[in-house]
Amino acid sequence: MRGRVAAGLGLALLFALVYWWLAMRGGLDILLDGDALDARVKALGMLGPLAVIGLLALAIVLSPLPSAPIALAAGAAYGHWLGTLYVVIGAELGALIAFFIARLVGYDVVRRWFGPRIDMGLMGSQNALTAMVFFSRLLPFVSFDLISYAAGLTALKSWRFALATLTGIVPASFLLTHFGGEMASANGRRIAIAVLALGGITLIPIAVAAYLRRRRLARTRGRDRDEGGAA
Repeated sequence: MRGRVAAGLGLALLFALVYWWLAMRGGLDILLDGDALDARVKALGMLGPLAVIGLLALAIVLSPLPSAPIALAAGAAYGHWLGTLYVVIGAELGALIAFFIARLVGYDVVRRWFGPRIDMGLMGSQNALTAMVFFSRLLPFVSFDLISYAAGLTALKSWRFALATLTGIVPASFLLTHFGGEMASANGRRIAIAVLALGGITLIPIAVAAYLRRRRLARTRGRDRDEGGAA
């Protein structure tokens, strides 16, 4: 256990040092400046995709770093499809790193605190946890970083986390890179469509949750009527 905790803390320290280095070298200012970030990525040539992937992974592991400007820059620099591919790879990599840091450092501690209770109810259901991760990825206002770390503290299997994250981030990643590409084209009508699509994707999990809730209520009422008739 000590070795796992040391490995997790070592990873966390490494990324903290990278964050400090970026802050000292002015890298954080570039991350917040879309045009400057786009220019830097393009200037790297063949190394640009690796920079996008690495920066996105870093932004997810280190919550203070913004990830949206990186995705927009990827769309502006590489277009919709390649930009989406690089963003998905970076986001998936960052999510897995955050998941395993939490799993290495905090999972055993959480189990010691809560004991068998951690495996009860929704927190003990692999299907429920997988669904929670998937739907959270569709909501841009839910912290991507927090969900990744929190999932590592649960009993969720790593392959389920990876699959739920991958399938959940593709729509938002495509729309962000598409939006970045449209901003680079300066086409106002296409930018407006991209913005509406990006906002509309947040309605998907809300609509699905409402539908599932209505079905659950209908089944409950049906059982109550059946039991009342039998009585």
